[in-house]
Amino acid sequence: MQQQVRGFIQMRTNLKVVDNSGAKRVMCIQAMKGRKGARLGDTIIASVKEAQPRGKVKKGDVVYGVVVRAAMQRGRCDGSEIKFDDNAVVLVNKQGEPIGTRVFGPVPHELRRKKHVKILTLAEHIA
Repeated sequence: MQQQVRGFIQMRTNLKVVDNSGAKRVMCIQAMKGRKGARLGDTIIASVKEAQPRGKVKKGDVVYGVVVRAAMQRGRCDGSEIKFDDNAVVLVNKQGEPIGTRVFGPVPHELRRKKHVKILTLAEHIA
Protein backbone atom coordinates (compact mmCIF):
# COMPACT_ATOMS: atom_id res chain seq x y z
CA MET A 1 0.00 0.00 0.00
CA GLN A 2 1.34 3.41 -0.96
CA GLN A 3 0.89 6.51 1.20
CA GLN A 4 0.08 9.87 -0.31
CA VAL A 5 2.85 12.43 0.20
CA ARG A 6 1.52 15.62 1.79
CA GLY A 7 3.24 18.82 0.71
CA PHE A 8 3.06 22.53 1.27
CA ILE A 9 0.02 24.62 0.46
CA GLN A 10 1.15 26.09 -2.84
CA MET A 11 -0.28 27.63 -5.97
CA ARG A 12 -3.57 26.06 -7.19
CA THR A 13 -4.20 24.22 -3.89
CA ASN A 14 -7.92 24.11 -3.03
CA LEU A 15 -8.73 24.94 0.58
CA LYS A 16 -11.87 24.80 2.67
CA VAL A 17 -13.03 28.03 4.36
CA VAL A 18 -13.91 27.45 8.02
CA ASP A 19 -15.49 30.77 8.98
CA ASN A 20 -18.83 32.47 8.32
CA SER A 21 -17.55 35.04 5.80
CA GLY A 22 -19.66 33.52 3.00
CA ALA A 23 -16.97 31.65 1.06
CA LYS A 24 -16.98 27.85 1.01
CA ARG A 25 -13.89 27.03 -1.04
CA VAL A 26 -10.87 29.03 -2.19
CA MET A 27 -7.87 28.34 -4.41
CA CYS A 28 -4.42 29.53 -3.37
CA ILE A 29 -2.89 32.06 -5.77
CA GLN A 30 0.29 32.82 -3.84
CA ALA A 31 1.92 32.16 -0.46
CA MET A 32 2.88 35.48 1.13
CA LYS A 33 6.29 34.34 2.38
CA GLY A 34 9.13 33.79 -0.09
CA ARG A 35 9.12 30.04 0.56
CA LYS A 36 7.88 27.36 -1.82
CA GLY A 37 4.60 27.10 0.04
CA ALA A 38 2.55 27.96 3.11
CA ARG A 39 2.28 26.06 6.41
CA LEU A 40 0.18 26.43 9.56
CA GLY A 41 -0.28 30.08 10.49
CA ASP A 42 1.02 31.49 7.18
CA THR A 43 -0.94 34.03 5.15
CA ILE A 44 -1.90 33.30 1.54
CA ILE A 45 -3.63 35.16 -1.28
CA ALA A 46 -6.56 33.18 -2.67
CA SER A 47 -9.41 33.36 -5.16
CA VAL A 48 -12.94 32.45 -4.04
CA LYS A 49 -14.23 29.47 -6.04
CA GLU A 50 -17.51 28.73 -4.19
CA ALA A 51 -19.53 31.16 -2.10
CA GLN A 52 -22.89 31.36 -0.36
CA PRO A 53 -25.47 33.62 -2.06
CA ARG A 54 -25.65 36.42 0.54
CA GLY A 55 -22.18 36.30 2.08
CA LYS A 56 -19.62 39.03 2.69
CA VAL A 57 -17.41 37.74 -0.16
CA LYS A 58 -18.46 36.76 -3.68
CA LYS A 59 -17.22 34.17 -6.15
CA GLY A 60 -14.18 35.46 -8.01
CA ASP A 61 -13.00 37.82 -5.22
CA VAL A 62 -9.30 37.85 -4.38
CA VAL A 63 -8.90 37.54 -0.61
CA TYR A 64 -6.26 37.01 2.07
CA GLY A 65 -6.42 33.91 4.27
CA VAL A 66 -4.58 32.41 7.23
CA VAL A 67 -3.92 28.66 7.08
CA VAL A 68 -5.49 27.13 10.21
CA ARG A 69 -5.40 23.44 9.21
CA ALA A 70 -2.85 21.72 6.99
CA ALA A 71 -2.59 18.08 5.94
CA MET A 72 1.21 18.32 6.09
CA GLN A 73 2.47 17.29 9.53
CA ARG A 74 4.31 19.79 11.68
CA GLY A 75 6.49 19.09 14.71
CA ARG A 76 5.81 20.73 18.06
CA CYS A 77 8.28 21.84 20.73
CA ASP A 78 7.41 18.90 23.03
CA GLY A 79 8.30 16.36 20.34
CA SER A 80 4.75 15.54 19.24
CA GLU A 81 3.47 16.15 15.72
CA ILE A 82 0.20 17.67 14.53
CA LYS A 83 -1.55 17.04 11.23
CA PHE A 84 -5.12 17.47 10.02
CA ASP A 85 -7.30 15.64 7.51
CA ASP A 86 -7.89 18.69 5.32
CA ASN A 87 -6.44 22.05 4.34
CA ALA A 88 -8.46 24.97 5.72
CA VAL A 89 -8.21 28.77 5.93
CA VAL A 90 -9.84 31.67 7.75
CA LEU A 91 -10.34 34.74 5.56
CA VAL A 92 -8.75 37.96 6.83
CA ASN A 93 -8.43 41.54 5.59
CA LYS A 94 -5.13 43.27 4.76
CA GLN A 95 -4.58 44.16 8.43
CA GLY A 96 -4.92 40.50 9.44
CA GLU A 97 -8.31 40.79 11.16
CA PRO A 98 -10.85 38.02 10.43
CA ILE A 99 -13.73 38.85 8.04
CA GLY A 100 -16.11 36.37 9.68
CA THR A 101 -17.30 36.33 13.28
CA ARG A 102 -17.05 32.57 13.93
CA VAL A 103 -14.42 29.89 13.26
CA PHE A 104 -15.55 26.26 12.95
CA GLY A 105 -13.55 23.16 13.84
CA PRO A 106 -10.20 22.77 15.59
CA VAL A 107 -7.51 25.45 15.34
CA PRO A 108 -3.89 24.79 16.47
CA HIS A 109 -2.39 26.89 19.27
CA GLU A 110 0.65 27.61 17.06
CA LEU A 111 -1.32 30.56 15.65
CA ARG A 112 -0.58 32.45 18.88
CA ARG A 113 3.12 32.50 18.00
CA LYS A 114 2.27 33.86 14.53
CA LYS A 115 0.27 36.77 16.08
CA HIS A 116 -3.20 35.52 15.05
CA VAL A 117 -4.73 35.76 18.54
CA LYS A 118 -8.02 37.15 17.20
CA ILE A 119 -8.61 33.90 15.24
CA LEU A 120 -7.93 31.87 18.40
CA THR A 121 -10.52 33.85 20.36
CA LEU A 122 -13.16 33.16 17.69
CA ALA A 123 -12.36 29.43 17.47
CA GLU A 124 -14.64 26.91 19.13
CA HIS A 125 -11.88 24.35 19.76
CA ILE A 126 -8.10 24.87 20.12
CA ALA A 127 -5.97 21.80 19.34
